Amino acid sequence: MLVVQRVRVRWGAHARGATHAVRRRSVADAYDLPPLSAGEMLVVHDVLADEADGYRPASSVGSGVQAVQVVGLHVDLTADGVVVERLPAGAAYPAWRTSYRMFTLQPGQYGRYRANFRFTGCACAARWYYEAWTVHVALASPRPDLFLGAVADHDVDQRVHLYGGPARRTARQRPA
Repeated sequence: MLVVQRVRVRWGAHARGATHAVRRRSVADAYDLPPLSAGEMLVVHDVLADEADGYRPASSVGSGVQAVQVVGLHVDLTADGVVVERLPAGAAYPAWRTSYRMFTLQPGQYGRYRANFRFTGCACAARWYYEAWTVHVALASPRPDLFLGAVADHDVDQRVHLYGGPARRTARQRPA
């Protein structure tokens, strides 16, 4: 089974200061998985901690290819494992217009992808907001603590400085 957990932290432009940054950093980057349907091949646990709600996490569970696409990923199941790609982002910054192959998971492996974005509302009422994502992907049997304290076999960090400055992008694989 392919298990995906996306943890998003969302805040508005008014919450960019140090006080709010401390609160955002206190949001966990992984959560217990809820009970998941054993009959599904692709399961997504989506968690949102919104500044507007006091950073209280709210979650939903989806399944199938569309649920995986909603969290910004494309997956190709192969005989040997699964290829995980990041889809183009609809963010104002960074403006990624192409997909990006992040990693290939073998059975039992876990990959993590981190990114942050600046979004804007529609042109009629433009309003900036920001999101920081941690996306966990495992080709494994689900258990509640699957992503808690786990060391990723593949770690892709595409976070950037959202307020100007140099980008920080890394990819790491755990030694075999």
